Amino acid sequence: MFDDEDLATIREAKAEWEAETLEPTVDRFGERAEQFDTDTGGQDVDRLYTPDDVADLDYTEDLGFPGEEPYTRGVYPTMHRGRLWTMRQYAGMGTARETNERFNYLIDQGSSGLSMAFDLPTQMGYDSDASMAAGEVGKAGVSIDTLADFETVFEWIPLDEVSTSMTINAPAVVLLAMYIAVGDKQGVDREELRGTLQNDIMKEYIARNLFIYPPEPSMRLITDTFAFGAEEVPNFNTISISGYHIREAGSTAAQEIAFTLANGIEYVEAAIEAGQDVDEFAPQLSFFFNAHNNIFEEVAKFRAARRLWATIMDERFGAENPKSKQLKFHAQTGGSTLTAQQIENNVVRVGYQALAAVLGGTQSLHTNGKDEALSLPTEESVRTALRTQQILAHESGAADTIDPLAGSYYVESLTDDVEAEAREIIDTIDERGGMLRAVDTGFVQQQIQDVAYERQREIEDGERIIVGVNEFEVDEEPKMDLESVDEEDGARQVDRLERVKTDREEEAVDDALTAVAEAAAGGENVLPPVIEAVKAYATVQEICDVFRDEFGEYQPGV
Repeated sequence: MFDDEDLATIREAKAEWEAETLEPTVDRFGERAEQFDTDTGGQDVDRLYTPDDVADLDYTEDLGFPGEEPYTRGVYPTMHRGRLWTMRQYAGMGTARETNERFNYLIDQGSSGLSMAFDLPTQMGYDSDASMAAGEVGKAGVSIDTLADFETVFEWIPLDEVSTSMTINAPAVVLLAMYIAVGDKQGVDREELRGTLQNDIMKEYIARNLFIYPPEPSMRLITDTFAFGAEEVPNFNTISISGYHIREAGSTAAQEIAFTLANGIEYVEAAIEAGQDVDEFAPQLSFFFNAHNNIFEEVAKFRAARRLWATIMDERFGAENPKSKQLKFHAQTGGSTLTAQQIENNVVRVGYQALAAVLGGTQSLHTNGKDEALSLPTEESVRTALRTQQILAHESGAADTIDPLAGSYYVESLTDDVEAEAREIIDTIDERGGMLRAVDTGFVQQQIQDVAYERQREIEDGERIIVGVNEFEVDEEPKMDLESVDEEDGARQVDRLERVKTDREEEAVDDALTAVAEAAAGGENVLPPVIEAVKAYATVQEICDVFRDEFGEYQPGV
């Protein structure tokens, strides 16, 4: 690093450059804007960065080496040189059979992991024949009513050879139980099951509103999965603490990691309060972040998040297991950045966003299809999205060295700035009584809404350019095939559900649901009886209704 004399010389040289070289140029040509900032306006961007901007950087303390604290440069020693990130394309559509076909297609095309999308009724704990499910069955995700659907989804897919992520939250224990049950039926040792359960109810209260139960019992279900996972499925991540939807709702990059890590703090505190050892469950915590358009901001965000989480786990919770301090994350390119206008431009956006995720050290990645602003992606657009990752991996060189932007004056300064702002936000949340309290009072939601409103105003006023939307527009309708949902799928799914109910043993179902109710009321871990219930072909709603009866339903503001 540079000593004080070197920095003084650099400052003097910069001042001379500004006076003699910069000012005449600015007088002649001006600059494109009065002020530059990062993608969501979170950080000011100076015109030039020098060693003076990272004068306080201590390599050993602030950066270190990959696989060592504070993990700024990556959680694994060889990162992508040793093993590429998991290429995990998000899919789930219509019926279980259609989803199985898409999963097998993705595997054939080189996808190294699966990511499962569920329809709205499933996410809300309703069966396909429920009145609340009318018109939504199989839309924007696969419909799952019973274990029979899961068995179809994973037909010809050996669960000891594939890693599966499931985007499910309020009914997460039920879907995890189904996955374990399918593995049991395939004869797969539970220790060989790999994947990630989203299971992040806090962000539902903040950004998506797909909740069922009040916060306290919801946290109990989550900590039950922590305890069960550590004992039974140690290679399955029992939560994916998600900043993705927070960013999609409009937050800045710093807010995304601050609110996400604050949610993580709540989960760790809840598990410790439930009597669990932090070093038993924390290695199975994982995170899920957005990858937006500003490459440097996103890379800085990922690096800052790793360093901040390591500090939190060390200083707040006294974690000793190195794996407890490692922030492992999945990234998805930004759905909210995709445009319906000139959808071919989305291929470029997704490519740059994926590059940011790779340069930032992601463990797995989903790249959006270009048509996702209009519909579920077609096979063609899914293939292009997957090929984007494969080109990055095998042609771009981005995966050939670890943390290649480290040492950049700009990136290191921006990493420090994002981390500092995130720390301030977490401190504010602590002062307000923690994340649950901050969410319950609407503080977090208001912070996000303010940023979203300001950004939309900038777009409408032309202050922020969105190519093809408010600048460089063309008068053309998109010309491409779009994926559509067969309206008869819902009726077929209801028929399938009725057949399963007819064929199952009702006494076994009743006994299993009674056991679930007793566990919920008595404080025992709910996973073992839920697994037995799904094996008896109890439905998602039947099990969720047991929890509704015991826990009630959450009514915001009541």
